[in-house]
Amino acid sequence: MTIAEVIADIRVRDPAINAFTALTEARALAREKAVDPALPLAGIPFAAKNLFDIRGLSTLAGSKINRDRPPAVADAPLIRRLEKAGAILLGALNMDEYAYGFSTENSHYGPTRNPHDPERVAGGSSGGSGAAVAAGMVPLTLGSDTNGSIRVPASFCGVWGLKPTFGRLSREGVFPFVNALDHVGPLAASLDLLAAAYDAMQDGAPVRALRGTGELRIALAGGYFEENCEADVYEVVRATASRLGVHRTVEIPEAALGRAAAFVITAAEGAQLHLPNLRIRPQDFEPLIVDRLYAGAMIPAAWYLQAQRVRRWYYRKVMQMFEQVDVILAPATPRPAQKIGQQMFTIRGREMLARPNAGLLTQPISCIGLPVVCAPVGRVEGLPVGMQIIAAPWREDLCFRVAHELERR
Repeated sequence: MTIAEVIADIRVRDPAINAFTALTEARALAREKAVDPALPLAGIPFAAKNLFDIRGLSTLAGSKINRDRPPAVADAPLIRRLEKAGAILLGALNMDEYAYGFSTENSHYGPTRNPHDPERVAGGSSGGSGAAVAAGMVPLTLGSDTNGSIRVPASFCGVWGLKPTFGRLSREGVFPFVNALDHVGPLAASLDLLAAAYDAMQDGAPVRALRGTGELRIALAGGYFEENCEADVYEVVRATASRLGVHRTVEIPEAALGRAAAFVITAAEGAQLHLPNLRIRPQDFEPLIVDRLYAGAMIPAAWYLQAQRVRRWYYRKVMQMFEQVDVILAPATPRPAQKIGQQMFTIRGREMLARPNAGLLTQPISCIGLPVVCAPVGRVEGLPVGMQIIAAPWREDLCFRVAHELERR
């Protein structure tokens, strides 16, 4: 399809999904004429979560308040890198306000709907990024992941996602949420495209051509990750591990404490960032997050410091585990996507708040900055579920080796 045809298709299909908040049509059409067909991403359409700076657009970060910001004068470096590789930017994508959520039920711009069932959420906070790929509107998007905001929508929407090692990809030109935890990365319709996009954005050894698990020591995460996951979802992940020849189970030590530390750090840093606007225009915040921001603003400094201590201690515990294994497999979400507006869900007999607990299984991983490929591995009750392929810091190559083997099998 030409770029004009892709944009026309988006205009027809997106009103039912609500993934896009802006289209960059003139820019995309001009770019199409100039692309070198020999480039690795030549002509590939992509879109970016609207917390990435896009030249000529205000960087909304899903908020009403940010509409007052002047248009960005330059693109975020990751957008420039994708374009240098031949990709063509088509627009900006919906998200939870200020990336504080797991559902993209945005009251300012409307909820993004899951293409597999429009009555259900697409996940968040990169919900527009996951839904745009799952709906086939674009094959590649950019998202951010602080506590699971790439992996949750990738799982709920049945697409590939990558949360690289903390600090691996540039966050310049990306509106912040939690400086200590923010990651950025791609979502894609195929593993090969995910790898190609990552290679275009990073400075390390390329991962696109990596194949085979060789002598890798791979294990399935049990304990916390089984106890906080619907039995049917965990069984899909267990069966996937079995297809890879993985029969060893390990328990990531103190995962619940890691998640607790992430909660405190997220609440405290997120609230401090927005404290000036909380004081003067609280009515302009998303109702789903404003109370959490108020609560975070009142967290004592001693709690925040203790959470950072726990985080460092937890990191050392997990690094000891990686002396025994190379890659860990785990479910990405505790259940498939809940319905839009759903307040609660039940996991193994325990009733939980739906929105914050979509990240039950992602927060213990992002808390310590580990690289993760999120792979679509099956369906439960007709809805997609994903699996996290987790490695030690800076070992994205191992994640991709296992992902390629999974795809082959």
